[in-house]
Amino acid sequence: MAHSSRRDCPELPDFSLLKRLARDQLIYLLEQLPGKKDLFIEADLMSPLDRIANVSILKQHEVDKLYKVEYKPVVSTSDQLCFLIRPRIQTVKWICDVANADKAVGRFRRYKIIFTPQKFFACEAVLEEQGIFGEVTTDEWSFYLLPLDEDVISLELPEFFRDNFLAGDQRWVRTAGSALHLLHSLYGPFSKVYGIGRCSKMAYESWREQVEQGEQRARQAEIGKVFLIDRDVDFVTPLCSQVVYEGLVDDIFRIKCGCVEFGPDVTSSDKSLKVMLNSQDKVFNEIRNEHFSNVFGFLSQKARNLQSAYDKRRGMDIKQMKSFVSEELKGLKQEHRLLSLHIGASESIMKKKTKQDFQELLKTEHSLLEGFEIRESISFLEEHISRQVSMMESLRLLCLLSITENGLLPKDYRSLKAQYLQSYGADHLLTFANLKQLGLLVEQPTGETLTVMESKVGKLVNDKTAGKLSDAFSSLAKKSNFRALSRKLNLVPKSDEEYDLRVPRDMAYIFSGAYVPLSCKLVEQVLERDGWTGLEEVTRLLNGHEFAVTGSGGADSKSDAQRIILVMFLGGCTFSEISALRFLGRERGYKFIVVTTAITNSSRLIESLLGNRA
Repeated sequence: MAHSSRRDCPELPDFSLLKRLARDQLIYLLEQLPGKKDLFIEADLMSPLDRIANVSILKQHEVDKLYKVEYKPVVSTSDQLCFLIRPRIQTVKWICDVANADKAVGRFRRYKIIFTPQKFFACEAVLEEQGIFGEVTTDEWSFYLLPLDEDVISLELPEFFRDNFLAGDQRWVRTAGSALHLLHSLYGPFSKVYGIGRCSKMAYESWREQVEQGEQRARQAEIGKVFLIDRDVDFVTPLCSQVVYEGLVDDIFRIKCGCVEFGPDVTSSDKSLKVMLNSQDKVFNEIRNEHFSNVFGFLSQKARNLQSAYDKRRGMDIKQMKSFVSEELKGLKQEHRLLSLHIGASESIMKKKTKQDFQELLKTEHSLLEGFEIRESISFLEEHISRQVSMMESLRLLCLLSITENGLLPKDYRSLKAQYLQSYGADHLLTFANLKQLGLLVEQPTGETLTVMESKVGKLVNDKTAGKLSDAFSSLAKKSNFRALSRKLNLVPKSDEEYDLRVPRDMAYIFSGAYVPLSCKLVEQVLERDGWTGLEEVTRLLNGHEFAVTGSGGADSKSDAQRIILVMFLGGCTFSEISALRFLGRERGYKFIVVTTAITNSSRLIESLLGNRA
């Protein structure tokens, strides 16, 4: 069932070193506050921290009690408080309130703030404003990269997308550059770096700056080429419904830091169970990248094989039974437990995702991607909104309609917006403003407004400046150019061809054969051409900012490292894209390492842009 890979696929580097480095640095920082202390941890750091240093390790280094940062008066009786936080002004203000409340009642405590992955000047300015700068020690835990699996690494910065692409706050760009620098220091040098997107260019420049400032040491390269890609280069892929097994598990159960919590409906007991999902889980590893329609067949075959392995016990003599118990039984029991969980999860997915509504939803998505039956798709969307099926699904479909059609006709835009606000509340006006700003949900300009404006500007100023202003107007228009890109790169396979999902022939299988993810197609094309030559029209449609740079030194052209490609997504990456890259790697004899600011999906992408967020 699992796709066969080419025999010459290279071995991946060992990323467990990243965990060890992060753990050792955290221990060193905790020991800078000698004696017993209570540790306050920001909520979104709890899961990543658990993967690096569990409670027993923290206890070994004199952490007495653990608390979650909750923005209320602390109940700790310890004389030493340590705060492990993201560099957020709200959290720093709360720590100032804690210190000032202690001061008001004459209580003396020692305070230490550990910012991760870095501290910002704005946070230190708050400490100074609140009058406690000299009473608090601050440190930085350079925890940039969390390996979620042997080929997936995350910065665990979900706010990167909204901060950078919507708010224009570029503070995390240096963090991305530092993460790249760490990988380069441990597993480089890289032979080639390709990228597309404004943020990617800035992250590359930040990384080069850090390389030039540091000392260069010759080492054996373990990674050959690097590809940086901005999330706003391809919004269509994260807006499509995921149908590979791992993507569906994430959509329904929410995978967090490589872990998922299965409820009683999956575990067939009255308890929930936390499960680590990675390549160590043999059952999961074989189905994670499969189209969901193939998963049940595999699981039932696996169950039959397992039963046959158990049945071998019959007719065994004492010596054979002893050997069976000591060598095979434990493994079979573990596999049986995992099989049972994935069957339960698949049944739960079936109940939620194979209803008539879901099939209609997929049909509508495929119509939008192909550019057919647009009026029928709009009618489906209107019904979806009026029935209040799902606020997030409705927004997602609106965005998909807008991007694939390069904006909505003014009458459709106004009508659908009015219907949405009536169904889900006028407080979503700000959501629509956010989506418009990002180019996710826009109205087609009436007439030739932009062209007229550009020609007037051209008459007033010289050609060079006019060209720049024209570019500025084009970027303001936020056209997606999806149709043109789809034709150039053949993103939508011909629908009249039969697509066998059991034997995928290209990356389109991750969307039932309807669409090849643009982000992954770009990676494939650039690697084939060893750069952007021949893709000039594509990069123009994507608003440019592409680059290709040859590294100094790097892996020998014939070495295994040349076939290990690191793809860094700035703004989030979906499990569907990871599955597509794994498929491409198997086909071409590459191994892909995916580095992302966070794992995303359509729900998380839309959630981050809601205007009524708390």
